[in-house]
Amino acid sequence: MPKKPDKAFILAAGMGTRLRPYTDKMPKPMVAINGKSIIHRSIEKLKAQGVKKIVVNLHYLGNVLEDHLKDITGIDVILSMEQELLGTGGGIKNALSHFDSDPFFCINGDALWDDEDNNSALSRLSQFWDDDKMDHVLLLEPKDFMISGFVGDYNTKDNNKIIRNIDKNGQYMFTGIQILHPRIFKDLTNNNFSLLTLMDKAQQNERLYGLVHNAPWYHISTPQDLEDVDALFKGQNR
Repeated sequence: MPKKPDKAFILAAGMGTRLRPYTDKMPKPMVAINGKSIIHRSIEKLKAQGVKKIVVNLHYLGNVLEDHLKDITGIDVILSMEQELLGTGGGIKNALSHFDSDPFFCINGDALWDDEDNNSALSRLSQFWDDDKMDHVLLLEPKDFMISGFVGDYNTKDNNKIIRNIDKNGQYMFTGIQILHPRIFKDLTNNNFSLLTLMDKAQQNERLYGLVHNAPWYHISTPQDLEDVDALFKGQNR
């Protein structure tokens, strides 16, 4: 049986400029939704999935985020400090030794999502993963479940393969939640690059797949987005 992911990488090094003033004194993954930070919510979901190790990259106000994560228990949290921003791909490459040759979850630090009834998104991704034919599996959000700010990143092809829509008017938005395999970084010499370049390469090689998420995912890009989602969670006491 193919090995299912029990490790994860959380991208948390970004500047969060569009969310100012909330990010003036904290990295974006630390902003609170009904009193609990986004990154804590993601870590709880990873723990529930059985993930044993999480690597978090840091840069902007990294010491603040490091202190925020000190109370995490029950899972191994490894911090990967970047003296300069390495991009989403470079940040992962910089910490690649922690993943050996095993596929792992990769989650944007601002990703916030609901799970389908009795079936978590991470579990569905893990069950869908096929090591022999996939290099990436992206969790995709259909427009009907979007709370705000839909951007059509991808269209579907045959057999759950996907293709990026350059004009941003595709069927689905990428949630920033995925599984990827370390082999995609083989022979790369560049240390500062976007993960999107490797996703495009996987698409060219017919090894990029998508899984549709049929539950809300929250696109928190602006202060108004944050305030609206915070009010929603408070109203639902969660």
